[in-house]
Amino acid sequence: MTASGSPQLCRLLRCILISRDAERLATFYEEALGCRRLALAHRAGAAFTAAMGVAGGALSITLELGSQRIELLQFAHPGRPYPADTLASDLLFQHCAVVVSDMDEALRRLSAAGGWTAISEHGPQRLPASSGGVTAFKFRDPEGHPLELLAFPAATLPDYWQRASGTDPCLGIDHSAISVSDGARSMAFYQALGLRVTGASTNAGAEQASLDGLPEPQVEVTALAAEQATPHLELLCYRRMQRRAPIPVRDSDIAATRLLWQAHGMSIRPSCAREPQALADPDGHRLLIVAAG
Repeated sequence: MTASGSPQLCRLLRCILISRDAERLATFYEEALGCRRLALAHRAGAAFTAAMGVAGGALSITLELGSQRIELLQFAHPGRPYPADTLASDLLFQHCAVVVSDMDEALRRLSAAGGWTAISEHGPQRLPASSGGVTAFKFRDPEGHPLELLAFPAATLPDYWQRASGTDPCLGIDHSAISVSDGARSMAFYQALGLRVTGASTNAGAEQASLDGLPEPQVEVTALAAEQATPHLELLCYRRMQRRAPIPVRDSDIAATRLLWQAHGMSIRPSCAREPQALADPDGHRLLIVAAG
């Protein structure tokens, strides 16, 4: 499938994280973020192998946080661990941003869970108003997947999150962010798939440096949304950074994160309507697309 085939993305269904030990990782997400388990399944068959590019099947654990979902996939033949020296500006870097109602309480819960490592330096960072004025903290889960805790100022809390309820400090997943080499090229790719630009900013300064753990970053942030705007996609294009050579990621590697989208206008046989079709963006980020309805 190519972007010119014109499926129109209408909803981001879930983020799929590859795991070497899905049971252990699921327990971390339950303890650290308050996720709930929805399903346990063994995935296999020709269609699954074709979509994932990995033979042998996988154990699947589906988690829910708020109204959003994360799927943990443990392949029967797992690939390489997440590269330990990955930087926020590297092209394989992709994180899920979790909205929190109380950053201090969310950090206390995260700290009690243990097993994670910080990306951000000096704790949560309050970004200037020009960068949205949010307070954010980035870290890696026990297998290396990047995550972000995100707290909006009360005056700018999006309507969707004003309606969110619950006693846990973690309300749900706001977006998945990917590092890209050419913002205009990636934006054109995703716009051809039906996403629309809903926001843009250029983030820099000491707070951004501490958030990313990078020296003097300058990052162009572009928010892209489908018909259902939450969760959405964000493009992070780092400027003035000496970019390292891309790290090749195989389909079974822990860093091979997928986003599962629902789309209109897919030209596929009715018998395959619920089987996801694989697609990669210009920088190799993996998408899975399933027909809507």
